[in-house]
Amino acid sequence: MERITATYFIETPYAPEQAAQVLAGEQSSGTFVAVPGETEELKQRFAAKVESIEPLETVDTPAIPGATSTTGKYHRAIVKVSWSIENFGCNLPVMVSTLQGNLYEITQFTGLKLMDIELPSLYAEHYKGAAFGIDGCRKLTNTYNRPLIGTIIKPSIGLSVQQTAAIVQELAEAGIDFIKDDELLSSSANSGFNDRVDAVMKVINAHADKTGKKVMYAFNISGEVDEMMQRYEKIANSGGTCAMVSINSVGLSAAKKICDQGQLAIHAHRNGWGMMTRHPLLGIDFRAYQKIWRLAGVDQLHVNGIQNKFWESDDSVVASIDALKQSFYQQKNILPVVSSGQWGGQAFETYRRTATVDLLYMAGGGIMAHPMGPAAGVVALQQAWKAAVDGLTLEQARKEYKEFDKAAEKFGK
Repeated sequence: MERITATYFIETPYAPEQAAQVLAGEQSSGTFVAVPGETEELKQRFAAKVESIEPLETVDTPAIPGATSTTGKYHRAIVKVSWSIENFGCNLPVMVSTLQGNLYEITQFTGLKLMDIELPSLYAEHYKGAAFGIDGCRKLTNTYNRPLIGTIIKPSIGLSVQQTAAIVQELAEAGIDFIKDDELLSSSANSGFNDRVDAVMKVINAHADKTGKKVMYAFNISGEVDEMMQRYEKIANSGGTCAMVSINSVGLSAAKKICDQGQLAIHAHRNGWGMMTRHPLLGIDFRAYQKIWRLAGVDQLHVNGIQNKFWESDDSVVASIDALKQSFYQQKNILPVVSSGQWGGQAFETYRRTATVDLLYMAGGGIMAHPMGPAAGVVALQQAWKAAVDGLTLEQARKEYKEFDKAAEKFGK
C-alpha cells in the first residue's frame, strides 16, 4: 500500500533511534505498554515505520521541557517516519492528528517539529486543490505580468459601512487590484456583514461597469460553518469574487467545506501562525503547513514579507515563497500573499530574492498612510514593482517617481 512519510526535526535526551520508535508506536498501533490484540500481523499492516535517522548536533540545554537527561546531553536529529494510507485514507483531520497529534506531549522529546510531508499519488486523485490559484486570481482581477497590489481596510475595526465603501471607492479609482477586511472584523456593531457586502459591492460593481476592472475584495466570512456558508452565498450573489477565512481559527474541515464550493477565490489568512512555528524546535514548518492547505483547496496563502514588522526572518519568508512556487501534483499553484509592514521599498529585495511577480503584495499602512493619500499609496507600490523589475535601485526609483519618493520619505526611515 502507498505510504505517507513525515520528516521531523527532533531533540531528545535518549538515543534518537529509541525516541523515533516511541514516536512511531504512539502514533499508530502502539502505546506505552503491550496490549491484547496488538499482533505481529496487525503491526506489520498498520504500525508506523521509522524510515531514516540523520544525527545532528548534541546540546547541553533542552529546547523545551521534557525528560531530563542523565548525561546532561540532548541529541538532535532529522527523523523520517511513514504510515500506510490504510490507517486513515483521504481524511485530512485524521492525517494531521496522526502526523502531529499527541507527539508534542511525549516526554521523550525536548523538541519536535514537523518539517515536511511526502504524500501518495492517491491524494492527487482525491484532492483537486485550488479552484482558481494564481492564474485564476489574475483573470478575476485582470492583472498580468506584475504582482497584484492589495491593501487592508484600516482602521482594522470601527469604520462604518459607509466609511469603508468610501475608502474602497478611492482605492478602486486609484487602480488597486485587491482589498480585504482585517481578520479582526467579520460582523461588528456598526459594520454588519451583509450591510458591508451591499455597500462595498455597490462601489465595486459600479467601477467594474465603468472600467471593465473588478476589484477583488476578500470579505472575512470566518465564523461557525453554517454562518460562513450563508456569508459565502451573500458574496457570490452580490457579484463578489473572494472570501477570506482565518484558517487556523475555523479549522481544517470548515475551511475545506468553504473551498469545496468553488465559486469564490479563497484568501487563507494564517493569523495564529506564530504560535505554531515561532519556536525552532516546536510545531510545524511552512513546507509541511502549506501542503495541508493546498490539499484543502485555498487559492491564496499568507507568507509574511521581507523586512516585516513581525519576528520572522527574511530567509524564512523567501523559503515560504519558494515552497509555494513548487508544483504540487497537477494542482494549480496558489498565490503567495506578502504582507506585514510592507511598503514599496521592500519590492526591490523581494524581487531580487524570489525572482517572481506571482505575488499578492499587500500594504496596509504603506498605502492608507501615504502622505499624498491612499490613491497615491497604490500608485507608489505599482511604481516600486515596475522599478524593481526594470532593474532600478531604490534611489533611482525615487528620482523617477514622485509618489514613490514621497513614500520613501515617510516609510524609508
